[in-house]
Amino acid sequence: MTSPSPSAHTASSTISDLAIDDAEKHLRDVLTLAIQHTPEQAALIVMDTRSELSRALSEAYRRCLPDARFIDFDGVSPEAVRAAFDELKPGDLVVLIQSTNFRLEAFRIRVELFKLGLKVIEHPHLSRMPGIQALHYIASLAYDPAYYRGVGHALKARIDKASKGMVESDGEHLHFTSPFEPAKLNIGDYSEMNNVGGQFPLGEVFTEARDLEAVHGKVKIFVFGDTSFHVNKPEQPITLVITQGRVTDVINSTPAFDQVMANIRADEGEVWLRELGFGMNRAFSRTCLVDDIGTYERMCGIHLSLGAKHGVYNKALIRRATARYHVDVFAVTDAVYLDDEVVYRDGAWQVS
Repeated sequence: MTSPSPSAHTASSTISDLAIDDAEKHLRDVLTLAIQHTPEQAALIVMDTRSELSRALSEAYRRCLPDARFIDFDGVSPEAVRAAFDELKPGDLVVLIQSTNFRLEAFRIRVELFKLGLKVIEHPHLSRMPGIQALHYIASLAYDPAYYRGVGHALKARIDKASKGMVESDGEHLHFTSPFEPAKLNIGDYSEMNNVGGQFPLGEVFTEARDLEAVHGKVKIFVFGDTSFHVNKPEQPITLVITQGRVTDVINSTPAFDQVMANIRADEGEVWLRELGFGMNRAFSRTCLVDDIGTYERMCGIHLSLGAKHGVYNKALIRRATARYHVDVFAVTDAVYLDDEVVYRDGAWQVS
């Protein structure tokens, strides 16, 4: 089933035609420069019309991919969606425009599409970003390959050779007295990867300490992911005390953060600090936020994860079968050091 054009939505939308023009430009760059989609390759867009942002992105993709097939997820059966995937060939493109998160029973959509050799662009949880937040999201789709690839690869090179690191956080210091795991990139460069695409927007390099117990000190966080996976910004930053890689004290906490910590402790016994994320997306900052935590994770600055779960790095100290939580928290970041070299200051990465 092909959906009707959503262009008429703009009459009652807070997303203007100019904003959709911006989305079209950004997505055209993503398709051409990052995904490297060509006219010879088929494109299938699975979307819904439940939110203004999903309708706006659908219109932008119609302009970029006039020959693509569009399917309204809410207007067909799961079997019809699966059948549409099966008609594609390796190298073809699937775009998922989701106000929430599409479910096809046990079918893990992105994972299974990658197994088929398909390129994937996923835009989930768009309904969490209404009004002005939708404009922030559109801005975050801008793709500058010189910035993302230049800074991204430079950060990975510094991380992979560093013997230690430190985050300076409003007078506090979080120390990583250990080399780091090989850094992973989410910068729109898939030349050395098995799969092409993923969740958008782009902009992150991440790692963690090889020795988790070598992480210690204090860090102030200004945002955390709450139990509904929304951004929660307390009135004043919360200070985490880290001892041997675990959160051992919390200063200036809030009831919502106490609940996050209680949930982790109830199921895992202790609260590990794992991921060290170097966010690169300049559309998001400490003062420019969106409610969806998975989107805001790309914010230009440092984010960390609480809980034992991390699907990329295995650790002998942690049993994957019992690791349940990966809660993103965002550090007040004045500077970041790898060895004794400053790589972040004044709200920007200092590498190229």
